[in-house]
Parts: sequence; structure tokens; C-alpha cells
Amino acid sequence: MLVLLAFIIIFHITSAALLFIATIDNAWWVGEEFFADIWRVCVNNTNCTEIDDSIQEFSTVQAVQATMILSTILCCIAFLIFVLQLFRLKQGERFVLTSIIQLMSCLCVMIAASIYTDRHEDIHKNNSRLYALTSDGSYGYSFILAWVAFAFTFISGLMYLILRKRK
Repeated sequence: MLVLLAFIIIFHITSAALLFIATIDNAWWVGEEFFADIWRVCVNNTNCTEIDDSIQEFSTVQAVQATMILSTILCCIAFLIFVLQLFRLKQGERFVLTSIIQLMSCLCVMIAASIYTDRHEDIHKNNSRLYALTSDGSYGYSFILAWVAFAFTFISGLMYLILRKRK
């Protein structure tokens, strides 16, 4: 039982770490001379421009930012609730509240990655001054980590739903 508990805790912490990295790091869209994320665009690793309300499609970028932040916060809250439920639940009960919050985190990261997948071309085309070199880029590791975090939070949420507290 302790091995299962340790696995679940490590899995959840890994999910949270993936969400933090995907949200914070600057590699959602990368190329040889640039890298861009949901916060800024950098050319030649020195010339960085913050993404602000002066760009077109800023509401789309804000939606991605907000849902990634919300996903990370929900994942951390789910972990805290899981730890609390370890001590508060009666034997045989399920970790339903933890599961619901973790699945909401999963939903948020899926929404963020889906919006970025669908709208990144429009963001780049409508802001050609800022994204001048991005036409030959590709998805970066932060974007991929967001999708991996989606899978991890989904599996974690299902594990909490199935898991029963044992003595």
C-alpha cells in the first residue's frame, strides 16, 4: 500500500512540475533564431518583447495564459486536498473531491493547449512585426509538456476516482 501511495504522490508532483514548466518556460513555438511562448517572444536570445494588449489576438493569448495558470493552481490544490483526505477520510471512501479538482486541472490544460494549437497561426500572422521570423518554427518542448501534463493530470484524476482509502 505504501508503494502505491508513494507512486501516486510522485505522479501528482510530476504532473504539477510539468504544468509549472509548461506555463513558465519560453518554448511554446521555437525556431533557429527565435523562441516564443505565451508570455514573450525572443529573437536571437537577446531581443525579447513581452506580449501585451498592443498585439492583435491578445485575448486569445490571455485565454491560454489564464487556463494554464488555473490548471497549475488546481493541480496544487488537488495535491493539498489529497494529503488532507489521507487523514480525514474514513476507511473505504474514495478521493472524489481530489479527483474532481484534478480533472478540472486536466480540462484547463487541455483547453489552453487546444486554443494555442488552433490559434497560433492567426496570432503569428496578425502580428507580423512581433512574429516576423516565426513562419519556419515548430512547436517547442513547453507546448509538448503541456500535452504530456494533460495526460498525466487525466490519469491522476482517474486514479483518485478509483482509489479507496485503506488502513
